[in-house]
Amino acid sequence: MPLRQKHLLGIEELTLDEIELILNTSRSFKEISTRPIKKVPTLRGKSLINLFYEPSTRTRSSFEIAAKRLGADSINVDVSQSSVTKGESLIDTGKNLESMSPDIIAVRHSSAGAPHLLSQYCETACIVNAGDGMHEHPTQALLDALTILDHKKKIEGLKVAIVGDIAHSRVARSNVLLLGKMGANVWVCGPPTLIPMEFEIYGVKVTYHMKEALEGADVIMMLRTQRERQSEVFFPSVKEYFALYGLDTKKMGWARRSAIVMHPGPINRGVEIAPELAEAGYSVIFEQVANGVAVRMAVLYLLLGASEEPGL
Repeated sequence: MPLRQKHLLGIEELTLDEIELILNTSRSFKEISTRPIKKVPTLRGKSLINLFYEPSTRTRSSFEIAAKRLGADSINVDVSQSSVTKGESLIDTGKNLESMSPDIIAVRHSSAGAPHLLSQYCETACIVNAGDGMHEHPTQALLDALTILDHKKKIEGLKVAIVGDIAHSRVARSNVLLLGKMGANVWVCGPPTLIPMEFEIYGVKVTYHMKEALEGADVIMMLRTQRERQSEVFFPSVKEYFALYGLDTKKMGWARRSAIVMHPGPINRGVEIAPELAEAGYSVIFEQVANGVAVRMAVLYLLLGASEEPGL
């Protein structure tokens, strides 16, 4: 069963059935990564182009690994060494790449809506949003949901606290949309300067007090303070930010004893999370990275028609 849409541009466009389809398919691909030979011929003859206009370690690498584990070819475009530096537009870059007959183009861009724009001009290639500005990051939200389900078995009814730089976070937006569709009780928390009013329309609970957000929380999702997107000062100092909104052992005591700690990365230890907590027993941060490969395998497979058995 393939996805209903040709492209994966955001969580907002996905139905609950499609979300569950991706998550269920991801589980079938997790086993492949445990094999001595981590490769199947499911997408042999297919190709993926990673078109990343922003730096990335986890997302770009996992898309590349996902494609290769499914037998597809993967090409990374170094934008800093491409015709973009000569003034080539996103549309022209996309159309030039599409002329080489790739099956999927994964796009990360600093401008919100860039993958949506590209999808209007690319006639044959599937476009996957790998993060667009401060808008969405759908595969991150999907891998986060898979990680939560691995530990909690369900999402409906869970209290999920998303803490940090909400205003500049595409991860927060995609997670709010996805977790809301799956029935979670979502709280967002951070300095008033870093929580836009629009988040109230998503049906989440907004608080500026970390204790209120963390009390009884089943899942704590910490976010990086995205200095590269901040054009002005939103908090007095890093020290004060950590004191009020950084996760440490004392603040962990406000959550449920069974709570898990998540972070989309990259981690700024000592800013949004105490160094020792990143690898504590309740941290699932590196499990998120592992699940990212399985989720992106599922997305590539489903977008390309799901015409063969995934476990070949």
